[in-house]
Amino acid sequence: MNDNLAARVLHTAELVGYQEGAVVSRALINQKTGTVTLFAFDAGQELSEHTAPYDALVQVLDGETEIAIAGQPFQLKAGEAIIMPANDPHAVKALTRFKMMLTMIRS
Repeated sequence: MNDNLAARVLHTAELVGYQEGAVVSRALINQKTGTVTLFAFDAGQELSEHTAPYDALVQVLDGETEIAIAGQPFQLKAGEAIIMPANDPHAVKALTRFKMMLTMIRS
């Protein structure tokens, strides 16, 4: 756990900032059993298709994104979430600047 964030109220969307032409990430929790990571994508930035061996929950905190899972595109906006199943190929593209929280459970 990121100790400077423990046991206090967090405004999650404010914990990671946008950077022009980049994807920025910040780990909130990084344990053997799972991770919670914040991401900020500038408009047009993307993560190319890849797989992960664990289920993951994406919660959109700000902006809009397109997440493709096993070739099917889903458009999400702030306040929405989607589960990316383990071993299914997925990709993320920022339709606007957007922020997300990714929770991955490893056990």
